[in-house]
Amino acid sequence: MPDRLLPLFPAHPGGRSPVTCEYRCGNACAHPEANESRNEYFGDVVKDISRRRVFKAGAVMAAAAGGFAALSGTAAAAPVQKPQSRPVPGTDFDPVPPNKLDQVSIPAAYDQRVVVRWGDPVVAGAPKFDFTKQTAAAQAKQFGYNNDFVGLIPQDPLGLANLLVVNHEYTTEVHMFPAGQYDPANPTEEQVKIAWAAHGLSVLLTRRDPVHGGLEVVPSRYGRRITLDTVFEVRGPAAGSKYLKTSADPSGRKVRGTQNNCSGGVTPWGTVLSGEENFDQYFANSDKVTDPVAAARLKRYTVGTGTSTRKWERFDKRWDVSQEPNEPNRFGWVVEIDPNDPTSTPVKHTALGRFKHEAANIKVTADGRVAVYSGDDSRFEYIYKFVSKGKYKPGNSAHARRHNSALLDEGTLYVGRFTGDSPAAEIDGTGKLPADHEFDGTGEWMPLVSGDKSFVDGFTAEEVYVFTRQAADKVAATKMDRPEDIEPNPVNGRIYAALTNNTDRGAAGKAGVDEINPRVNNKNGHILEWEEDRGDAASTRFSWRLLLVCGDPVAADTYFGGFDKSQVSPISCPDNVAFDRHGNLWIATDGNALGANDGLFSVPVTGPERGHVKQFLSVPIGAETCGPVVTDHLVLVAVQHPGENAASSANPTSHWPDGGTAQPRPSIVSVWKKGRFGLPGRIGER
Repeated sequence: MPDRLLPLFPAHPGGRSPVTCEYRCGNACAHPEANESRNEYFGDVVKDISRRRVFKAGAVMAAAAGGFAALSGTAAAAPVQKPQSRPVPGTDFDPVPPNKLDQVSIPAAYDQRVVVRWGDPVVAGAPKFDFTKQTAAAQAKQFGYNNDFVGLIPQDPLGLANLLVVNHEYTTEVHMFPAGQYDPANPTEEQVKIAWAAHGLSVLLTRRDPVHGGLEVVPSRYGRRITLDTVFEVRGPAAGSKYLKTSADPSGRKVRGTQNNCSGGVTPWGTVLSGEENFDQYFANSDKVTDPVAAARLKRYTVGTGTSTRKWERFDKRWDVSQEPNEPNRFGWVVEIDPNDPTSTPVKHTALGRFKHEAANIKVTADGRVAVYSGDDSRFEYIYKFVSKGKYKPGNSAHARRHNSALLDEGTLYVGRFTGDSPAAEIDGTGKLPADHEFDGTGEWMPLVSGDKSFVDGFTAEEVYVFTRQAADKVAATKMDRPEDIEPNPVNGRIYAALTNNTDRGAAGKAGVDEINPRVNNKNGHILEWEEDRGDAASTRFSWRLLLVCGDPVAADTYFGGFDKSQVSPISCPDNVAFDRHGNLWIATDGNALGANDGLFSVPVTGPERGHVKQFLSVPIGAETCGPVVTDHLVLVAVQHPGENAASSANPTSHWPDGGTAQPRPSIVSVWKKGRFGLPGRIGER
């Protein structure tokens, strides 16, 4: 059994530092939730438990051919599973114990290499990084700050050459400049412009070394930086909306930049979708808006009042809501970039709705359309699905990419309602399993809008797209515990969502527990798994259950898919998810509330070892694990904000990745298995 650490009690929820909370999300946890709606839960509206169980049984029978019968029938019969004699392929490694080391810790027999770090060249002509003498012009050609999502787009049949696409979620200015150079109360214009250039995305060509393993950057024409100065095309039904027009863009069809890009996804046609998340914190003076309707909309999205943390409004009026009240509406979208075409204009897709998108990932429906899943990463927010009107064209040619990208401009946007199948009295907030030995139930997708037709009373279609949160409130969607990354499993077809935490669940005046969010003061989060009816992503019905209820396995309120808890690694605050070719789930964590560094974990989702969590790696002090990619021969992680538990750059708590007395730098790391005869081995195989 891996070593276990006793829980710690930091000043902020989970394990995040005050600096991270300030610069990443504007201290969201210190403010009231944006969702103050009193919408009834579907479980309170529908009291006929037997009807729900009949529906669930029907869904299981209909999906039996796809393996869902096994999903719904094992835990009650065998609540504790024993490890099988041979580990599941892809998970056969010695787990890394929880630790507080200032390094990327990996299993024995594995090796690692930093692929690219903040300030490294991306575009031809980029100067060498100099922490003490940065410029906006240099940063616009260099790898940005606080890398999050990582995507690989193969460029050859063997996957040796790949385009690497990385999000740069946010900037932490007190760590980006030498102590004494940066005054948070009075940043210089150049420092602000450096931060603008440090946001966005990077595109790089990389090569996997077939002999020694690892990934390295290769200079190429594909090198590209997308920043807060890059022009985006607004597409879909809200393009040209009166709510998107500003003095700089009276057309409402061109937006300068993307920001707070959290996770994302690689599309089947070889482009990248990226979610704009905590955009609200960058704006100032929303409290000066006097129109009550506009003010309520700004409040629902927690758009900043007073001066902002970064003071950008001093150098560009678009960050001042009192001068440009529509500018916040131009963020909070899913954006798409085409890494294969460095001259292409990136897109903001309005048909997918506007909220704090953690990510966007695609599954092709039974009839050839595409479904896009996305979570709104805030406490008590919702899970959404978009289903296109048009059908997917296989291939990644330029023509196929244009055709398939356009699929995201027309379709139906839904929000999720989840209902438990156990009596309410059995969900007491302690995390104790109900009588059927699992947290499970059924659900439905509630339509919000399709084309120019709104399904929400009192909302026009235009209003649903731009003010999606308020529209979802009206249809009684289920309030979730911070839904983050959501991805379909390419092997079993089920959908998996990370719900990071919600320490306000069950607090006075807040939403109480339900079967899908079963713990009060949920500081460790959980993993949700669902199967669409008949396995079809276009369906409006589904069955669900919780795969993991995270935390210290010794604690009574944790659950590991029915697996023997004495055999698992502790895991807290799941954030990003990924899959290997075997269908094993890989989970990256953010804000470990158990006192150890964040990490990357594998877990089988079927068979006798379902729920057997094993830690594959941990990241340095103060860092978060992001953007995992898992292939047969390579694991990639983004190490975000190392050393961010320090108040400033004056006394860094981490010196990773360069060591010595160097300042910490967010970076991408590749990990591979050392095989025989000097060749790399397969990940998760002995």
